[in-house]
Amino acid sequence: MIFKHMSKIDKEHKQQEQQEAKDEMVQIKESELKKLREDAAKANEYWERILRLQAEFDNAKKRMEKEKFEFTKFANEDIILELLGVLDDLERSVEAAQTKHEDPMAFLKGIEMILAHLYEMLKKNGVKPIEANGKKFDPHLHEALMQEESDKFDDGIIIEEFQKGYTLEDRVIRTSKVKVATKKKQGG
Repeated sequence: MIFKHMSKIDKEHKQQEQQEAKDEMVQIKESELKKLREDAAKANEYWERILRLQAEFDNAKKRMEKEKFEFTKFANEDIILELLGVLDDLERSVEAAQTKHEDPMAFLKGIEMILAHLYEMLKKNGVKPIEANGKKFDPHLHEALMQEESDKFDDGIIIEEFQKGYTLEDRVIRTSKVKVATKKKQGG
């Protein structure tokens, strides 16, 4: 009985395979076959072109990432060279003060010149100080470290700057640290 059942399954399976083979056989005109072959060749050509373009894109992306890394690595070279000039000036000033015991006013004048050189270098590179003293407090530009009651100043006016703030182009890179005036409380 098992063999009968197996032979029936085998027979059904062979019939199914034969039906699938018939389903796969299609008759078409030779011109249509030629057109299908041409389309398949074009599709293959396009596929290979896509693969080449993808490889070229990946290579260009890797090259751009490498160039970006190199640019970032050495982007500050010019600024560092200018800072080294300022450092040289400071070292000469310290050496002169230690060995020659120059006039303190001449030493101060040298330091002021170095400071001016540094400010000019920063300005040339788009760095500007943020104005604070006497200005209205702006939380985007200033950081209030203290408040002081005052009759002399309006509420919210900066009365003292503890640390200068700076912008780079239009972006705040360091806020000014300040003391802000508040109105005196009535009856207190």
